[in-house]
Amino acid sequence: MATYLGAFPFPSLAPCILTIEAMLIVVVIMTERYGKVLKKGSADRNKLFFRSLAVYDRRTGSVHEKPDTVIPSSLTKAKDVTGDQVAQNISSYAPGIPLDELEIEEDEEGEEEEDDDELSLAALEALDAGEVFKNDQQPDPKIHHAQIPIDNFRRLLMLLLIIAPLKPTDDLSIYAQWLRKNRITGLKRVADCILWSFNPEEHAGISYHAFNTIIPASLPYLFDGLNPLFEHFLFSKNIDLSRRRRSASYDIPSHSTTSNVSGTHIEPYLQREGEILDLNVLDQLSFFLKGNNLFHRLRILYSGGDAGFSIGSFERKVLNWKAPSILLVSGTRLPATPHDSRQRTFADSLGPKKYPDSCCGNSKSSRMVFGAYLNVPWRQTHKEAIGNNETLLFQLEPIHEVFRASTLSKDYVTFTNSGIAFGTPPARSKHVSGLSSHAQLGPVSLMLDESLEYGVFTHEIAGGGSFHPSKNRKHDWQDRFEVESLEVWGCGGDEEAGKQRAAWLFEEREAEARKNLKLGKDVEADRALLSMAGLLPSEHHMSGGSMG
Repeated sequence: MATYLGAFPFPSLAPCILTIEAMLIVVVIMTERYGKVLKKGSADRNKLFFRSLAVYDRRTGSVHEKPDTVIPSSLTKAKDVTGDQVAQNISSYAPGIPLDELEIEEDEEGEEEEDDDELSLAALEALDAGEVFKNDQQPDPKIHHAQIPIDNFRRLLMLLLIIAPLKPTDDLSIYAQWLRKNRITGLKRVADCILWSFNPEEHAGISYHAFNTIIPASLPYLFDGLNPLFEHFLFSKNIDLSRRRRSASYDIPSHSTTSNVSGTHIEPYLQREGEILDLNVLDQLSFFLKGNNLFHRLRILYSGGDAGFSIGSFERKVLNWKAPSILLVSGTRLPATPHDSRQRTFADSLGPKKYPDSCCGNSKSSRMVFGAYLNVPWRQTHKEAIGNNETLLFQLEPIHEVFRASTLSKDYVTFTNSGIAFGTPPARSKHVSGLSSHAQLGPVSLMLDESLEYGVFTHEIAGGGSFHPSKNRKHDWQDRFEVESLEVWGCGGDEEAGKQRAAWLFEEREAEARKNLKLGKDVEADRALLSMAGLLPSEHHMSGGSMG
């Protein structure tokens, strides 16, 4: 990978020897210090990464085309071409050479093949050297005939997961010490879930089309960890910046001292692991959520295993948190035929299943993990939903994918006695004659029932709801599952936690004050008056079940 990037902006010279100049180019690209050299910024950077990892195989041709077994049209139009000449021309399509070596291939006249890469043009224009490639104005077609080998990309994903929380001043040896056997097993599991979002079962590798589609949509921060990793090349651990100002009234600590201190005492970036969220899943979340909202910032608000699976316990733990939060739910796929009365009741509430189950990826189990990111506080939604266009719905296992908010509908999150739903409009308070009594699920939605015991994820490729459909899986599916674990994590620090505790104390004082209210002789009239003032719950809310 580095030997290709070191040859920039002349990919025909790759692979190159990593001299000091070449290594400087690699560090500049990895740390995003390229300025105007890459006109499209991270998009051009991702394209460079793909080309540095890809291998060209002419037997497969383009991932969107059939292999080259048909005689080119330019040959069929020539009337005076003999069969031997046709065979000679077809045989020139030789298979199995790396993409880097393809750039230096020579034609029959001995002339070097011209490079058509737009990245080279942008770099040369920034260097006022555009005349070098004056005639190259077309995009590179060969990139669409290349694929990244799956095993190579899996190893890269594991590295990116490990360095996701890395900071420029962290000691790399600490991260190496964390690589125990169970951690490596978890990294492979998460890497496989991400890998399957590129549909590897359909092709021998990862095509540029899948790479360029999935990463911006579901993995926008995938390569962010490379930035602090290559920052270590910019500073020497032996430099003592305090030597120049010995006479100053203060001493500037050396980089080596800062690195050693921060490296030896790295604060755990997850205070407590949950049933679903561990270090590997946290790294996975950082691929589409900014790390400064995750690392050292997450705290458990609700866990079904500790607080119980009920709407009431969920409400008590989650409400009054005035910062973004992440909901995670894991479960196992329900059988096609219900096995007991509870499963039958849940299936009847949804109606007949119209769509098949989703793909299981590389997982041999039926476990699945879904989640949502909500950047506004939780509250009860009796009339209108909460959330905005920054709300995210996602799947982490067995296939990683992010479903971003749409503006066609604003029914992002609903939270009532009937359950918790994402992408589904609020339930009708009364049944309307002539309409189905089944739950009304959104085109792309996640719904948990009132007991938090079962859930359903629906995906319709036509879209039209509160969340956009999949970018890569072009079919409809529906997964009905039994909930095993349910967690809500708050994205915030001590300040947000202090505000939540203050709100709880205020509510406790208000509840105690209500108990000490003395009513007159006409108890019913006094109670009605207090209810109208909001000091006592109305009869309607008193019969609301676990939400009251």
